[in-house]
Amino acid sequence: MLTTTLILFPVVAALVVGILPLPREATAGLALLAALLEVGLWITALTQFDFETGGLQLGTTHEWVESVGISYSVGLYGFSLWLVGATTVVFAAAIGYAMWVGRERTRAYHALMLLLLGAVVATFAAQDLLLFYVAFEAMLIPLYVLVGVWGGERRQAATVTFVIYTMAGSLLMLASVVAFGVTEGTFSLTEGITSDNTWIFLGFAVAFAVKAPLFPLHGWLPLAYREAPVEVAAVLSAVVSKTAIYGFVRIGLPTFPEPADTLSGLILVLASAGLVYGSLLAFRAPDLRGVIAYSSMAQMGLITIGVFAFDDLGLDGAILQSVAHGLVSATMFLLVGMVERRCGTSDVDVLGGMARGRPTLATVVLIGGMIALAVPGSATFAGEFLIMAGAYEQGWGYSVVVALGIVLAAMYTLRVISAILHVKPGRAVREEALDLRLGELALVLPLLLLLLGLSLWPALVSESAFVASSLEDFLP
Repeated sequence: MLTTTLILFPVVAALVVGILPLPREATAGLALLAALLEVGLWITALTQFDFETGGLQLGTTHEWVESVGISYSVGLYGFSLWLVGATTVVFAAAIGYAMWVGRERTRAYHALMLLLLGAVVATFAAQDLLLFYVAFEAMLIPLYVLVGVWGGERRQAATVTFVIYTMAGSLLMLASVVAFGVTEGTFSLTEGITSDNTWIFLGFAVAFAVKAPLFPLHGWLPLAYREAPVEVAAVLSAVVSKTAIYGFVRIGLPTFPEPADTLSGLILVLASAGLVYGSLLAFRAPDLRGVIAYSSMAQMGLITIGVFAFDDLGLDGAILQSVAHGLVSATMFLLVGMVERRCGTSDVDVLGGMARGRPTLATVVLIGGMIALAVPGSATFAGEFLIMAGAYEQGWGYSVVVALGIVLAAMYTLRVISAILHVKPGRAVREEALDLRLGELALVLPLLLLLLGLSLWPALVSESAFVASSLEDFLP
């Protein structure tokens, strides 16, 4: 019942926020309160989850259409519990940022954000293929409106590109869902049914690759991340992309073990190419949003390598890196938004020198940047190390690619830090631009504290994502 509450609460809150004729500030405050209560519900789920036992917990199952084996079935594994936790925290920060900047059409905006939150949580909790598909596609509706209405000058092109890519993947996944259900006589993911149909697996894999996005299905990424409101871009990069990782881990590996094993070589090659290519694009991007957007693509390639290493270290590293990257990406996108509000742009060529007279901004950017570039002792370093160790089992070349990705990540992250804080003040940087204010600090400081805590104790996630009793269920 608790998992269902985690799904339905933000949906009900969205309806309340969208209907009540409250003033703008009250509406935004109510949405933020709902997001914080969702974090509280997740903490309750965390305290009730038995990590020693592992397996599916906090679940609810009700027959929906018994004749064709469709059910409302939700629950959480250790890895999905951590992904839901990252989701609730990131959304709370994103909604708080939207409240801080004062988005227009406040009721509609915050209602859509809460609906998106409910859809993401439902995706991470779904244990029925049709329910997973519905939740996976439900994310598209609020995202389309949020980018199309509140986005930048090229928002129409961004939404059209995003929808075309996503719908193409969605149609393939729908075909795969129907084919699996008809072939196996059920849509349940909890009955342990496996399939050796490569084409059905490919339908899911392409849909997940688009959502992540993974190379070469990343064509929607540059426009969407640049034109979306910065907090929506943060949500896209931090948590929406991770629904693809959940799909691979929960559906791809245990339900299609033979096709996943057969095509693992191809997927690892594409993921490796995406890691290197995305890193190079991030290093050359002319704006801060572009750097973080392409770095997200690179990190999704890295995480995918961990998943398809078919090794417990790789899987543990993939989940740890998913959580850590989600917090890092959200932090960096929100910081970019704060820079944009002060300078009117995120173009690297016209920024610089913002460390002078702004010690709080400099400290926050440095801490976030150091974690992003995976300095030893950070949560991102731990995740990348585990992925590298797991990938070695598939061939030392993949470990070399991961190591190269780590080096390139350090290069583009240092470029971000330098572009904001160092070199000469650019023409877009005004002397009167303020340091981070208390409200802004309240948004990014909790994310940084969580990252620092996770850096001190990465095993909290990595050793509880898959325990011995359930790990074997997710490896071909």
